[in-house]
Amino acid sequence: MEPVIDIIRIVLPIVIVGAIALFVISRLKAKQKRGTLGKKGTTEAQTLLDSLIPLGLIVGSAGGVLISLLFSVSMSLAIPLGAGIGMLAGYFAYEFYSKAEKSHS
Repeated sequence: MEPVIDIIRIVLPIVIVGAIALFVISRLKAKQKRGTLGKKGTTEAQTLLDSLIPLGLIVGSAGGVLISLLFSVSMSLAIPLGAGIGMLAGYFAYEFYSKAEKSHS
């Protein structure tokens, strides 16, 4: 029974992060097909908008490292889950920031 639990501990973070990545990619692909991807007026604002998801990945990975250092969580679990949660947070920030200008104009 112990090898099955070890396999689940290894595979579960991969499945969770994979599901998050598929969700984000499918939503962005649908927005691209509809032509509703976020557009900003200035180059700096567009660069920030395009960088929100990768920044979320980086911040989430760093958060996973910190959590694994501070608590008794394995680094092989904390880093992928942190990156997946960061990707999801970056996507939601992308959605919010892309709609922010439309409500003010």
